[in-house]
Amino acid sequence: MKLERRSPRLASQGYAQTLRLCFIVILLGALPAGAESGQTIAHNTPNYVSSAMNLRPEEPSEIVEVSIWLNLHDRAGLDALVRDLYDPNSSNYRHWLKSSDIAVRFAPTLGEVGTVREFFESHHLKVVGIGPDNFYVRARGRVADVESAFHVQLNYYQVGDQVLRANSNDPYVDGPAAFLVQAVSGLDTGGFEHPVAMRTPRFGLVSNRADFSAAPPVADSSFFQSVCFTGPKTENYSTGTYPNATYTGNGYYSSGAGCGYSPSNIYAAYNLKGLYAEGFDGSGQTIVIMDWCGSPTIRQDADVFSKKFHLPALTASKFKIINYPAQSACTGPDIEINVDVEWAHAIAPGAKIDLVVPPTSDFDDVDAAMTYAISHDLGNVISGSYSSPEFFAATTELDKENLISELAAASGIATNFASGDLGNYGVVHEPPNVSVPADLPYATGVGGISLSLNSDNSIEFQTGWENYGSILTQGGEIFDPPRPLRFLGGAGGGKSTYFRKPAFQSGLKGSYRHVPDVSWLADPYTGAVVLISEPTGLPEQTWHAIGGTSLACPMFSALWAIANQEAGVPLGQAAPYLYSMPPGTITDIVPYSSASNVTAIIHDSKSVTHRYNPAQTLEVFGGRFGEFYSVILDDADEQNSAGVVSFGGDYDLKPAAGWDEVTGVGVPADAQAFADSFNPSPPKK
Repeated sequence: MKLERRSPRLASQGYAQTLRLCFIVILLGALPAGAESGQTIAHNTPNYVSSAMNLRPEEPSEIVEVSIWLNLHDRAGLDALVRDLYDPNSSNYRHWLKSSDIAVRFAPTLGEVGTVREFFESHHLKVVGIGPDNFYVRARGRVADVESAFHVQLNYYQVGDQVLRANSNDPYVDGPAAFLVQAVSGLDTGGFEHPVAMRTPRFGLVSNRADFSAAPPVADSSFFQSVCFTGPKTENYSTGTYPNATYTGNGYYSSGAGCGYSPSNIYAAYNLKGLYAEGFDGSGQTIVIMDWCGSPTIRQDADVFSKKFHLPALTASKFKIINYPAQSACTGPDIEINVDVEWAHAIAPGAKIDLVVPPTSDFDDVDAAMTYAISHDLGNVISGSYSSPEFFAATTELDKENLISELAAASGIATNFASGDLGNYGVVHEPPNVSVPADLPYATGVGGISLSLNSDNSIEFQTGWENYGSILTQGGEIFDPPRPLRFLGGAGGGKSTYFRKPAFQSGLKGSYRHVPDVSWLADPYTGAVVLISEPTGLPEQTWHAIGGTSLACPMFSALWAIANQEAGVPLGQAAPYLYSMPPGTITDIVPYSSASNVTAIIHDSKSVTHRYNPAQTLEVFGGRFGEFYSVILDDADEQNSAGVVSFGGDYDLKPAAGWDEVTGVGVPADAQAFADSFNPSPPKK
């Protein structure tokens, strides 16, 4: 037997950890049996803690911030009132609450804030912030003091490919503050991600990070093609003897900059020109965009983008940046912010934009910024191109975020969120689940589609955004059978495992919230052009083809701002309207297929030939796909390399007639008809 000798330092660490665990156990064992002295805040632990590998405890001396979010007064009364606000038969219909009304009727009091402050200070934690209308109190201190205050241990856990910190058990709050607590936030490091997808020249790679090294610089947006698919073609590959292969099927415009749509392409495809001709472009509205960190060049980038596409300038009076609850320390460019600002402006060029920037992507920072935007009535539409697996969030976190969106809905403010780009998360080895906050009953979830345009900008086809792929040949090697890559990216969706189905989804099967509600352009292979500065690049300002539900969300939010303009009053949450829109306003996205999908004939020798049908070129293990459109895509980064990419399909999520878990009820069929349907006296045609 081999003996392992532990170093004195490791032995000391192990002894200290044992003492620390004993201290936590003693604390938990000493909790009062009755509720008079305090109470446990139930369901305030992320779901993954029960099954994830515990890697190590957090350092006791580390400084962290935590927040106590306070219960509202008369929550049942607020719920009933919001139902009336969206009921056309109620006398309260669209009689939205002002922030002052919410503060008086439902918000925590200064006295309650004082009680929470006393709790923090009595446990050696310094109060560093109080939320708008007293919704939360934030404090800072050492991990050891936080653990002592809430009777928890903070550990790091392996969750898929991430390492996340979380509390090992539900927090306990002692004293009178205990009965004021809705949620304790900041114990875990859960946060949101941007579902933005950047197509790269290397086949099979779609980056969901701002990885500019993976995409070649393009100096002018006109270098992109607006006709993405080139029609049937045949490609022959040979190694000199055997094997050799013949691939036949639809082509994709992958040379040069590739495919990418400009605003004018989208205007024509969805009849936004008709809206603008009527004088409706979002004037008088403000779109609030939520994006953490900030992008230092966004003003000059948006200015060049606007000039290129003949949009009005985003002057200081039309574009504000608000850092809350603190200034961000981020310094680099953020493609997400450019996508959101440039395409919200492209769709609603007359609207103002307030870019609200929390310092980090942590749940607590983003929720604080959202609360600020609502309580300060910044705009009638809030666009959030971010998501996190529902599985990652504690129940109290989900409830808190839904409450924030409910306050927005009560104020006549729409909160729209991207549904995510990882399908049902099975691709990253997580339990099937949906994205928060797109899953909130008081929010609107925005999914995504693939879009093919003809040369006159009319729509050739639309299908749910799901890309799957296989490598046909690489570096001169022919794969027999084709080597499957499986999932390359696609809109998130499905059914919540926590939130019950809201009234506007009463016609759908099941008892739980369905995601998404609506969709728009999201496939990076049929994406939109975006300008961003890369300070170390030559040229510094470059164009990229971008997709993801991060693109669909600001596009829909901008159209919703125009609908508000036409209505003449704030419309509030979008989702309740979408399930009963008039004919001609929403296009139901159904599966789409082609007679020219990619097939393969591979000769391994003079006498051995293998043939693969379109499904087999993508997934040789049974071909589980339904209807889809597939193309031969050449690898622009490597000679003699090519693959096949599909658009649509139903491997994990299933597009279908009616509502489906990729596209919701569909996409705006005709922007003019969509927005005009909210106009009590539409212009004469």
